[in-house]
Amino acid sequence: MMIECVIMAIVAYCIGSINFSVILSKKMAGFDVREKGSGNAGTTNMLRSVGKKAAAITLLCDVLKGIVAIVISMIVGKIVEGSNRELLLQVAGIAVVIGHTFPIFFEFKGGKGVATSLGILLMSNWKIGLICLVFALVLMILTRMVSLGSCVAAILFPVLTLFINDSYTILTEGKNGSTYFIYSVLLAIIVLYNHRSNIKRLMNGTENRISFSK
Repeated sequence: MMIECVIMAIVAYCIGSINFSVILSKKMAGFDVREKGSGNAGTTNMLRSVGKKAAAITLLCDVLKGIVAIVISMIVGKIVEGSNRELLLQVAGIAVVIGHTFPIFFEFKGGKGVATSLGILLMSNWKIGLICLVFALVLMILTRMVSLGSCVAAILFPVLTLFINDSYTILTEGKNGSTYFIYSVLLAIIVLYNHRSNIKRLMNGTENRISFSK
């Protein structure tokens, strides 16, 4: 059991460490996006520093990282007899976000893990993923603050696991959604930690707003 979890953690971490915003900004604009704007290697800074096309590609690729990590964990769970498939999925989800945040291939300076977490949520439980996505998008549109929508969605995930007991990709018979509670709390903590500077600005009323017409 421990061996496959360790291997899964390493594989997922390496997948998360592939930072598409850095790769794309260098290729499409000739600079490292971490040297511009907020210094964050994520979709929002790509939008501000490089443009809509680069931001859209970055968003898609980062979401796919989460999806790919979960799919691999599911395959491993089926291949390895007697493995805990739920645990493998959760290990993969947490590891891929950590890799995105602290990428070994890019000096351990990555993004905030929101898009990758979205891919994980949709693969863990599509219903919870969609609810979190809708809440986040509504807040982002109303306030024009991406960080607020991201943080609220991160907090909402653990809450929903306590009330939703269906639509999980992997759920052991006889168990309920609370099986994913600790996993969801850990993911929420990572995302909120990555947004600590944004949270301070939100509390001070100085958070940056994004222009959708740019």
